[in-house]
Amino acid sequence: MPIDPYPHRGSHYYRPSFFGGFAYFPPVIKWLLLSNTGIWLFMLFFGRFSAGGYPISYVIYDLFALNPLSGGFKLWQLVTYLFIHGGFLHLFFNMFALWMFGMQLENDWGSRKFLTFYMTTGIGAGLSNLFIAPLFAPPVATIGASGAIYGVLIAFGMLYPDQPIYLYFLLPIKAKYFVAFYIMLELFSGVTGTSDGIAHFAHLGGALVGFIYILLDQKGYSLDEYLMRLKAWLESRRKPSLRVFHRNEEITDAKFEDVDESRQRRDKEKEKLQQRVDEILDKISKSGYASLTEEEKRILFEASKKLDT
Repeated sequence: MPIDPYPHRGSHYYRPSFFGGFAYFPPVIKWLLLSNTGIWLFMLFFGRFSAGGYPISYVIYDLFALNPLSGGFKLWQLVTYLFIHGGFLHLFFNMFALWMFGMQLENDWGSRKFLTFYMTTGIGAGLSNLFIAPLFAPPVATIGASGAIYGVLIAFGMLYPDQPIYLYFLLPIKAKYFVAFYIMLELFSGVTGTSDGIAHFAHLGGALVGFIYILLDQKGYSLDEYLMRLKAWLESRRKPSLRVFHRNEEITDAKFEDVDESRQRRDKEKEKLQQRVDEILDKISKSGYASLTEEEKRILFEASKKLDT
């Protein structure tokens, strides 16, 4: 029987509620809901207007939808296609699933890790659609967050496998069975080449990347932490070290001794701070950002500035 990684959450029926108010939504979920809805509303009201002789909606699809490799593809489209939806129902069901399954993930993981996971699965879904989908059907432009949503869905099923979900708000079904059913349905639809205008291989790609991400994360390989360390290292490399010498000072005496002593002392302080930050990051990985004390949050905030210098 799978072990619940978050036993404090219990095994109650999972029915997230809007009654807490939008202000209580975790920040990434809130940002994704607002940005996706805002872009859809913009296209709804302004898409018919022209820009350079072309409808604005056409320009947006040409630049930001995920176009095939055979024509119109641009690298940034692996990200931007996630924020464009073709109709109200397309938007509604994606955002509903994001709210339903993503809330608990972000609350347990923390916002940065959830955003890393969401974007990774979304990009993986796009790559799957670019390279695999054309083997079964003619390539077309792709839009929508569904690939990332399937990543969120499979993460929920893996981390909370026995947590019941209300199917159509009536029948409780365990998360692992709910997820397995949808993955099998997508696989069947994709392989049989069902011409329904749905990017099945984007969905499957997002689910596969999400599955691999969770497996690696459970073994201690946190992509979120590696990206943060890489960012800190790259920023530190962009800032040259400065050494100041006084006008009347014997440079040959001060060139290495004073500067090196100061550098060694600074390196020791950074090493201690980095060790403390690693402990806090481990805590976030296990219990989420919300579990941090105010002192730990302050240390992280100050470390983000000190470790870059």
